Amino acid sequence: MRKIATILVVVIFILGAVFGYKKLIKDGNQKETNSSDNTQQNLTIKVSSPKFAEGATIPIEYTCDDENINPPLSISGVPKEAKSLALIVDDPDAAFGTFAHWVLWNIFPDTTEIKERETPVGAAVGKNDFNLEKYRGPCPPNSIHRYFFRIYALDTILTLPAGSYREDLLKSIKGHVIAEGQLMGKYSRYQ
Repeated sequence: MRKIATILVVVIFILGAVFGYKKLIKDGNQKETNSSDNTQQNLTIKVSSPKFAEGATIPIEYTCDDENINPPLSISGVPKEAKSLALIVDDPDAAFGTFAHWVLWNIFPDTTEIKERETPVGAAVGKNDFNLEKYRGPCPPNSIHRYFFRIYALDTILTLPAGSYREDLLKSIKGHVIAEGQLMGKYSRYQ
């Protein structure tokens, strides 16, 4: 009985690793955004954080291993014609597909920063893949994962109900993205 349990654990681990690896290769061969032809092919919005640089390690306080609070973000270069912004924080390296950590929309278009521990005033909050309507930080079960903080400038204000999921938001913004930008950070629980 113990051998069977051990074999099952090994098989599940191998399947997770294989699917995660295939997903990583697939994502690496595609455009790094999930907008699926929503924009004009250029990233015009600058997204940054005073707490970590592009491609750097996300500090532990913004992960499940510590405070699990959202990091501060700076946003610039939003087109004047934008009516609202949307934000998706996700992990494309999750074993069973892209995993959403934070989903927001109808952020005021003149927003230049999202403060630590704060959801932008007036923003609609969707459900992440933890099934919660709030930010939940990186918590990879194995290896280093990439986390994308994606900002979309939209030509409309969305009527999407609060509590909707990432996939619902991506469908709603299709054809409405006039500019976008992203910040990517990495995290591993076994550094």
